[in-house]
Amino acid sequence: VQLQASGGGLVQAEASLRLSCAASGRTFSSLGLGWFRQAPGKEREFVAAISSRSGGSTYYADSVKGRFTISRSNAKNTVYLQMNSLKPEDTAVYYCAADTYGLGPDPRPQEYDYWGQGTKVTVSS
Repeated sequence: VQLQASGGGLVQAEASLRLSCAASGRTFSSLGLGWFRQAPGKEREFVAAISSRSGGSTYYADSVKGRFTISRSNAKNTVYLQMNSLKPEDTAVYYCAADTYGLGPDPRPQEYDYWGQGTKVTVSS
């Protein structure tokens, strides 16, 4: 599975961004998918995850619940992360990841087999 994340950038606080992650190499609908982030000097942390197939189940970190929305388009082989009301503490490199065995949504990074290259999000105050 190859994952290509995009959509990051520099925005002001309270702005919105939508990240995209295009996948190839495996039946996309069978993948559980997640977004993680890593801020400078910090460990990678879970952001959001979505189940395989229809994506009927989602799971969010408390820090983003109510502001971020994960979704998927099996027709486009793409997973999205809509980020609203961004805060400076959301500044990080955001990574998409694919879980080839689990149904998802799973917040545990060790359950993900493939990772994208990351896209940088910077939120200024």
